[in-house]
Amino acid sequence: MFTKAIVRRPGKSMIHGIGPEHLGKPDYEKALKQHDAYIEALKKTGVEVTILEALEEFPDSCFVEDTAVLTKKVAIICNPGAESRNGEKIPMKETLKDFYENIEEVKEPGTIDGGDVMMVGDFFYVGLSARTNEEGARQFIEILRKYGYDGTVVPLKEMLHLKTGLAYLENNNLLISGEFIENPLFKDFNKIIIPEDESYAANCIWMNGYVLVPAGYPKTKKAIEDLGYETIEVDTSEFRKLDGGLSCLSLRF
Repeated sequence: MFTKAIVRRPGKSMIHGIGPEHLGKPDYEKALKQHDAYIEALKKTGVEVTILEALEEFPDSCFVEDTAVLTKKVAIICNPGAESRNGEKIPMKETLKDFYENIEEVKEPGTIDGGDVMMVGDFFYVGLSARTNEEGARQFIEILRKYGYDGTVVPLKEMLHLKTGLAYLENNNLLISGEFIENPLFKDFNKIIIPEDESYAANCIWMNGYVLVPAGYPKTKKAIEDLGYETIEVDTSEFRKLDGGLSCLSLRF
């Protein structure tokens, strides 16, 4: 069960964040309203939400998930692979000192984004992507083992992050899309295959029995509800323009 979440308000500079040009620039005022709704959705699941101020010098800093991975025993500070985002880890480390005694860090030449890490109980899948390199994954798994956890790497060919195409919903249920569908690493899960036309919805969040689902993807929403979960729809259209999904916007622990 989760008891806490950390979010960071989007800054006006978000219109200069990293994203696919064909979707256009995000609307800042609309993004703020969507962020408000996201926070309310988190609160509905029973967690206490810490809201951090915007960091205008980092346009993508609302995507706090990439700065750290939080476990029951240790907070692991990531070393984000995009140069424009790497400095986001510094204020996050300071924030996490209020919550964790054990704080470890992935360091150069290793890079890792939290969006490339999927936790399944005490086991962690780590995507090797444009943002997470082999050295970063090695350091990360080495830290995990120090605290009694374990993990394995998952090479990526197409997705930005591992959790772009995967979401673990507990009870062995896994939302899965694209290049991961036939990956033997995931053969023992109950796979809920996300159709290509709803691939963005593969990034959902299980939170204390609820599943947060991006608004506008009815097939995925129904598939999740058919498993017995209560869903909460959240509009993330403006964050999608920066390649961001639901999980990207919070740290949950």
